[in-house]
This record gives sequence, C-alpha cells and structure tokens, in this order.
Amino acid sequence: MTLPPTTPRAGLFAFAAVVACLLCAWLLFGRGASPLQTDLLTMLPATERHPLAEDAVERLAKASGDRMILLVGHADDATAKEAARQLGDDLRKDAVFASVVAELPPFDLDRLVTPFLPFRFHLLTPEDRAAVAAPGFDAVAALRRRLNEPFGATIGTRLTDDPFGWTQHWLDRQPWNRANLVPEDDLLTAHRDDGSDVLVIATLAGSSYDDAVQRRALAALDGAERAMVATHPGTRLLRTGAVFYAAAARAGAERDTHVVGIASSLGIAVLLLFVFRSVRPLLVAFLSTALGVVGAIVVTVLVFGQLHLLTLVFGAALLGEAVDYSIQYLCARANAGPAWDARRGVRQVRPALLLALATSLLGYALLALVPFPALRQMACFAIAGMTVACASVFWLLPALVAGPARKPISPALVRLALGWQRIASGRRALAATGVLLLLAVPGWLRLGHDDDIHLLISPPPSLDAQTAAIRDIAGFGGGSQFWLVEGRDAEEVLRREEALTDRLRAWVDEGRLAGWTGIGTMLPSQKRQAENLAAVCGSRHGGEGNLPHGDTASLASRRYSGSYKSCFAESMVTAGFKGEAADAYEAAFPGRVFTLADWLAMPAYTPFHYLWLSGEHGTGSIVVPQGQDDPRALRAAAEGLPGVSLIDKPASISALFGRYRGYADAWLGAALALVGLAFAWRYGWRAAWRVLLPPAAGIVFSVATLGYLGEPLTLFHVMALMLVLGVGANYAVFLREGEPFVVHRPGAAYAGVLLSAVTALLSFGLLALGSMPALRHFGLTLLFGIGFTALLAPLSLPAEKTNA
Repeated sequence: MTLPPTTPRAGLFAFAAVVACLLCAWLLFGRGASPLQTDLLTMLPATERHPLAEDAVERLAKASGDRMILLVGHADDATAKEAARQLGDDLRKDAVFASVVAELPPFDLDRLVTPFLPFRFHLLTPEDRAAVAAPGFDAVAALRRRLNEPFGATIGTRLTDDPFGWTQHWLDRQPWNRANLVPEDDLLTAHRDDGSDVLVIATLAGSSYDDAVQRRALAALDGAERAMVATHPGTRLLRTGAVFYAAAARAGAERDTHVVGIASSLGIAVLLLFVFRSVRPLLVAFLSTALGVVGAIVVTVLVFGQLHLLTLVFGAALLGEAVDYSIQYLCARANAGPAWDARRGVRQVRPALLLALATSLLGYALLALVPFPALRQMACFAIAGMTVACASVFWLLPALVAGPARKPISPALVRLALGWQRIASGRRALAATGVLLLLAVPGWLRLGHDDDIHLLISPPPSLDAQTAAIRDIAGFGGGSQFWLVEGRDAEEVLRREEALTDRLRAWVDEGRLAGWTGIGTMLPSQKRQAENLAAVCGSRHGGEGNLPHGDTASLASRRYSGSYKSCFAESMVTAGFKGEAADAYEAAFPGRVFTLADWLAMPAYTPFHYLWLSGEHGTGSIVVPQGQDDPRALRAAAEGLPGVSLIDKPASISALFGRYRGYADAWLGAALALVGLAFAWRYGWRAAWRVLLPPAAGIVFSVATLGYLGEPLTLFHVMALMLVLGVGANYAVFLREGEPFVVHRPGAAYAGVLLSAVTALLSFGLLALGSMPALRHFGLTLLFGIGFTALLAPLSLPAEKTNA
C-alpha cells in the first residue's frame, strides 16, 4: 500500500504530539507541586486604585495563613473541653499539620506585662488621658481608689508598677483582651447560653491550595471528628479557613469537570457512532480533540504558570467545539464516497476550517483582552486548543483516514437536515426571521443586570454560615471590607488612623459599630504619646507641665528639677504606698517612646502584623470593622479624613463587572464588524450579510430569551455572546463552503453543521448544570445561542441555492 503524500508531515506532527503529551504529563505530575490552582483570589482582577490597596487586600485575605480555625462545642462545659483536647491530640498525630494548638502552654502574665513597663507613661487610654488632663485631677484620690479595688480586679500589672492602673487599662484595650474567648483550664473557651465552645487551631505543613495537602488534612480532620463525636456524643464542630474554601472550590470544579467531560464525551461518542456508523471516525475525532486539550494545557501552564480549575471545567466544554474541525473533515470524506482523496479533501475543507478558526479565535481573543485573569486564562486555553485541533486535521488526520469511507453519514440525519434546510432558507425564512426579531424586542426590554461578585465566587452556604458563627462566638472580626490608611511615613499613617478611630469610638458609644481592629489601638503615634506624657506631667504637678508635642527630651531633662522631683513619690506615699515602691515608680519616669520597631518585636503583637503595610508600594495600615457591613455607613466613617478610604473588594469587583458589561456592547459590535469584513473579503459585500445573519440573529434571540426568562444580564452572558458569534459564524461558513461539494447529496452539508452544533450543545450546554454561577451563565447563553444559530444557518446560503 502506498502511503499518502501527507505522511512526512503527519510524522512530524505525531512526533510533536508525543513531545507535547510528555511535557503535559511532566507539567501536571512531574514537578512535585501541581499547577492546578484553587485559590479564588488568583482569578480576580486588580480592582483597587493603586498597588498598596491590592497589597492590603491580599494581606487581609491571608491573615489566617494556612490554618484551620476550629470551634468544638457542647452543652456541657467539661465535655466541650475534653472533646477539644481529644481533637487536638488526634490531629497532632498527622504530619500534615505543622502544629496543633488546643491546650495553651504554661503562661506567665509577667511575660505579657513586663515588655510594656518601659513605655507605661506614654501609653494611656483616651479616658485616662482625659481624666488626668482635666483641671482638678486628684492624684492621691486616684491612687487610693486603686488600692481599695477588690482583690483580683486588677489581674495583670502589679500595683507597684502601675499604681494608677493606666497600664492595666491600656492592656485591657488590646485585641487579645477584647475577644470572647478566655483562658480556662489551659483552653481558650467561649461561653454561650447553649453551652461552651473551645478553640483549636491547626496549622498546615503546606499550602492550603496544594491539592495533596488539602486532601490529607481534610481526611485527618474528618477522622478526628468522627472519633471525637463517638467518644463525646452531642459534640459539634465549626470550621473555617482558606483550606476549606479551596477544597470546596476544587470539589465543585472536579464535579463539574466530570459532569461536563464525561457526559459530553459519552454523548458525542454515541452521536458520532450513529452518524458515521463506524468506530474509526470516532477514535480519530477524539484523538484530534485530545491533542487540542493537551496543547491547551501545555500552553496555558507555560504562559500562566498554573491552571485554574475553572479553566479546566471550561476546557472540558471545549471538547464540543474542538471536535468540529475533525467532524467537518470526516463528513467531507463520508460524503465524497469512493472518489475521496485525502490530499484533495484537505484542500476542500481548508478554506472553511481556516475561516471558521479565525472567527472563533476572534471571539476568544476579545476575552484575552479583558484584564481579568480568569477570562484571560480561559481564552488562552481555548485559542491554543482550537489551533492545535485544527492543525491536526490538516497534518495528521489525512494519514490516519486516507482511504474513502465505507458508509456515508446517516441517511436519517441527512433527510432531517434537508427538511429543515428547505424550511429555514429563502425569502419566506427571511421574512419569518424579521418577524421573530420584532418579537424579540419585548424580551430585550425586560432585561435586567446583575454584577455581583458571587457570580464568580460562590462558596457553599454552610461554610459561610460556619465562618460567621465562629466570628460571632470567638469574637473574631474581619471580612472583605476594611479601611485603608495611607501616609508618607509611619507617623503620618498612625496620626491619620487615630483620626479615624476617634470617630469610630463615638460610633461604638452610639451603637453603630461593635468595634474594630487596627494598629492604632496598639501603637499610638508619637504625637499622641507626647500628649499622654504631657497629661501625666500635668498630673504630677497640679495640672501644669503640658509640653509641646513630642518634647519628651525636655521632660527627661526636667525629671529631677524642683517642682517635678518627687510628685509621684509624695502622692503615692500619701495614698498609702511604701516609700521604696514610690521611689521606684518615680525613677522610671518618663520612660521610652513606644516605636514601630518595638511593636514589631513584641511577640504578643505578632498575629497582628498583617495590619501594617510597608514596602515598595508605600506605607499604610488596615483597620477592620466589626459589627457593621453596610458600605455606605463604613464609607461615611472615612469621609473628610485625609489618607483614609474604604476598601470593599467585592463591591470593587462588582463595579468592575458592571463597567466591563457596559463596554461589552462595543466589543460585540466591533467583533461583528470584523467578522463581517472577513466574510466580505471571502464572499463579497452582497453575500456577506447572509453569512453574518445567522450568528447575529442567534445573538439577538439568545438575549431576548434571557429577558423573557427573567435572567439578569451579566458579564458572563455577554462574554458567552462573543463565543456565540465565533461558533455560530463557523456553522454559516461550514454550510456555505460545503454545499458546492455535496450537490449530489442535498442536505449532507447541513447535516454536518447540525452534527457540529449538537456536539457543541452536549458540552457547552452542560455548563448550564455547573455549580458555579458564572459557568451556568456561560452554558445557558451558549445553549440558546448555538441552538438558534444552527437552526438559522440555512439563511447563509445564496438565494439561487435555497429550496424555498
């Protein structure tokens, strides 16, 4: 048997395909870390006005790190504590956890208090500063009240170190003293009416977004939870952390991939067997498509360094479009009968496939232009996959199916196609289409809009509910809304944050805010510390001694001068303190200024370092509200304050979606114009409108249908319309180009178009069943768009070729 002329080229393509498959396997499995990405934040665009705001968003999102935050609850306090200890012990046995904290290590209060003593005169609460600065402040009376406080009311600082209680009041305002969790029996416990909850924190030994770490950690937690509940019936476990959200995203994407990939593959296989009545065309079509998917994975991972699971789900749907190219080649072969020649066959289908590929790539290229990582990656995947699948038709398939087909495509499909082609072509079909376009107008007028970020990120409601419950029970604040405070340097940032927190303090008093977490409550500005010290000086000498802001050196030089020499000591002795204690407290004055370096060095503040921003993008701080999530109220809190702005990532992305959706009309119009120019170049101006009419009408009817269904229009609907244009133009081109070659068998060309459309519907249409709203909108729009365009494709035929 002589080999077809395409064999050398096919050999080179086959060699390249084997290399691509090996590279794909290495990229996915051979590098240790999987490129599959489940971090939802990587899908989102940069929406904030400058990089520091984006830094703040990322810092806040990762504040919990790679940790599981767990709350073990039970109606009985002792049972809850025993269950938490058991859970901690079981988790600690698995090496997937770097550390598990259930029981607290021995804790020395002195280790928390002592580091603050050198700064005690600079650290006052607003109430203490106002009290000591008020005219007529009676130091002796204040000291006597402190001495007469009930035993145990001032746990923390010693009387001799903090005779006025200023340092204790300061410590009481620190974040660790404002949580609902309190140390009991070496456990952090929160008490509620329905029982007690105990905190357990498990830190992963790897990334929360590492697939292997996710699976092992969740398996370990499930096993430990079962054992805990078996030993302590009635125990409940609440959980939150990035690992749970990442695992939920992965599970949803895997489920969608299986549904779309397996169901569409089975459906396409059955359809191809029915149409071609042979296994070989089925294998060839799937081989071409598989090579397209392999090429798409390789290019996407090489370009982006990772492959998001959303892209993988979309790639599973791409099967239905990538298989179109091989289907058109196989249909041309089946329709040619014994006269088939592989080389002539390639020349026959090349114009149609190249024009169809160009129109499809145009739609995906418009997606790639959107500054949206998720859409860009999906566009890259599609462009690479479609190109490789089409190239395989030119260079590989002629060698694999060189001889003529044994059987033509299914006569039943040809008869069905011919019947509809006669109905959907000619002047009467054009008139009917015009009437349908008028009927579409009310549907357009009913359209609403929805730009909610949850269309893209939609975690399980149960997980969100557990996160909210943990926030309420444990007193953890935080969320996706926060104030960003910016300044030229640390001092300016701290002063501006104090202006904000002074306003927030009034809101808390009015009940408009439950509280906030910010560095300003832990590290006062030097200006505020100078005010504190000046107030203390006034208390030492009958209200005098107020100094210019920041003039702590002057205070130190006057420490032993005349009127200031022993005011503290005299007041303390008069109130009843021993002379040695009074002298020691007097000698400690004025102490040191509390600096940013001191704050960063204190272990107690390590969990709150994420609140401070300093780097190439500037200096700033994060202030997180608690008990208020109304954007208008939060924005009002920052009004008129220089350098203070509300950052609301979900609202920013929703606004971005809205802007892109507004731009999409222009993009879609530009795409229609470019496709029209391509058709005019190929078919001439007088015929181009006919070829453009099916996809254009398909877009109009799809949008109208969404309106009639009450489906609000989103960015993802509009992006899907770009693909309707590309895919729908393919069908018009396939029919227009293929009709001259099947004059001996009327309807055969349109049968190939319907076959391509059904395979696309079996894949893209299944996206409508996906768990992610964005994919459902993609799938629903493509389901309508592809369906309408395929039915209207006969309109593209020349007037003399129709059978009206």
